[in-house]
Amino acid sequence: MDKPHQPFADGMPNLGEGHFVVPTTDALRVATPFTHAPRFLILYGSLRERSFSRFLAYEAARLLEAMGGEVRIYDAHGLPLPDDATADHPKVQELRNLSIWSEGHVWVSPERHGAMTGVIKSQIDWLPLSEGSVRPTQGRTLAVMQVSGGSQSFNAVNGLRVLGRWMRMITIPNQSSVPMAYKEFDDAGRMKPGPLYDRVVDVCEELMKFTLLTRERSDHLVDRYSERKEREPERLKDVAADIGFVRR
Repeated sequence: MDKPHQPFADGMPNLGEGHFVVPTTDALRVATPFTHAPRFLILYGSLRERSFSRFLAYEAARLLEAMGGEVRIYDAHGLPLPDDATADHPKVQELRNLSIWSEGHVWVSPERHGAMTGVIKSQIDWLPLSEGSVRPTQGRTLAVMQVSGGSQSFNAVNGLRVLGRWMRMITIPNQSSVPMAYKEFDDAGRMKPGPLYDRVVDVCEELMKFTLLTRERSDHLVDRYSERKEREPERLKDVAADIGFVRR
């Protein structure tokens, strides 16, 4: 073996023992389960009148409601570009409050020029990692979907996954990519039956399961050793001194 005999016996000199917590199944037990319906926020990435990403968002909303969820769909009309207004803009406040209310998200984007659209990116960019002690996205579940005008692609959902990780969200493994979306929705905007619709059902079912599994535990699941250290008053003084805010 290319390592010392196990178990290791040379200690953990770099570990802050006061902040080190051994994960246990007991810590994952829920003392008081939530009684309200799982809460979902859906964002979509097109403002066109006949928007296939909106149609797909509506299908996801119908499915999540049928599974017992409570759903809010954000309308991005009137949302300013990031940094083109202040955070107290009514559309920004609406978006942030919906995210704080939510326990899971669905992000749906068209693929444009091989990536997600600016409409969906602007919505996500207006959501801060933290706002005071409140974190509007951390610990929430996330499902990602995309629609394409041509052949099937995964560029938009891959980009959305990167953002979900950056926003500290629990992104579920499954996803939906709908190619040639103009063929998959009828004149009323309802998705036609078939394997692509079945995949959307799969995604919503998985999102509901992960949300039910994690929503009461999300604070514990995203509690980090490094952040526990950073919250220590003495550590905060050290950080402030290191970056020049205080003199030692």
